Amino acid sequence: MIVEDKLGFSTEVMVHTDCRHFLGDRPCKPHKSKGVHCEGCEEYDPISKRILIIKLGAVGDVIRTTPLLHVLKKPGVHITWLTETPEVIPQRQVDRIFKLDASSLAYLQATSFDVLYNLDKDSQAIALCKLVKAKEKFGFTMKDGVCEPIDDQAHAKWLTGLFDDLNQKNRLSYLDETFAMCGLQFKGERYIIELDGTSPFDIDLPRPLIGLNTGCGARWPSRLWAFENWAALIRKLQEADLGVLLLGGPDEDEKNKKLAETTGAAYAGYFPLQQFFHLVNEVDVLVTGVTMALHIGIGLDKRIVLFNNIFNRNEFELYDLGQIIEPDVDCLGCFKPVCEDDCMNLLKPDQVFEVVSLEAVKVGAGGRAAVKP
Repeated sequence: MIVEDKLGFSTEVMVHTDCRHFLGDRPCKPHKSKGVHCEGCEEYDPISKRILIIKLGAVGDVIRTTPLLHVLKKPGVHITWLTETPEVIPQRQVDRIFKLDASSLAYLQATSFDVLYNLDKDSQAIALCKLVKAKEKFGFTMKDGVCEPIDDQAHAKWLTGLFDDLNQKNRLSYLDETFAMCGLQFKGERYIIELDGTSPFDIDLPRPLIGLNTGCGARWPSRLWAFENWAALIRKLQEADLGVLLLGGPDEDEKNKKLAETTGAAYAGYFPLQQFFHLVNEVDVLVTGVTMALHIGIGLDKRIVLFNNIFNRNEFELYDLGQIIEPDVDCLGCFKPVCEDDCMNLLKPDQVFEVVSLEAVKVGAGGRAAVKP
């Protein structure tokens, strides 16, 4: 037993374990900044509801799930998010962000929540949804080792993931479906992207500046637009005195270097995720396929020209920021990763140039101000 006269202080100290700032194993921010204790603390923020969101990846899907936070983040609500890419989760709206690993899984299984939203159907997500304790659960869980919807609100989303013909008939956007799974209604809530610090880029190119994201991921070669088409589009943009900046990741590096060498278009290279956010933030109009860059551009309020062929166009919420260009074929929304018909190359550079030019006019001659961190 501790003898308090030797300890030097009384252990009868009020501790608000229900406070948002309480950490349990170290001093909270109000104590470190002001020296305050719990009793009489003006920053006491009691938690009345604890929410867990499971949305692991891909990065673009994580970004386009952030509109939920506009509705879920309320006074007294504590939000935890489990993901494979913590750097894209907005820290101002989410209290605890966990990267998917063994220690996070152990912690979450030992924690109780009021509400759990599992928005992923992969094995790790549905297994964790089954194991984590929560008073209410929404989205997807596991039965007999496979995914199933928790309730009727997730049933339609489950079906469109099982049957291509039902997906093709779907008229709801991804956000309509996601909000509905959570028992909510999508009302135009925007993406939330937080930029990390100041931009490392000093782009000195003509405005409006057109960003060309030339890739679409190695999994989906059916969505690629030919090198010759990109080169022809670049030349047309340059002839119209528009700036051109090539964008992409490591898979596009060689192609972008060759395009830059062939056409004189600017290419800065490929970068870690937060730096790529800043690079996309430099452009005025973003031309892209269905990739992570699309959702970054939407989140940063860029004008968008979206290439689509194999997905259902109704899936995409562009917030009136741009246009979707599709080839004139009867088999749109085929969901084929590889296709011998090569329909993307039915889209001609002249056609794309006209659409990009219209979006550039909406920006204005001087370009638009980049979103600030």
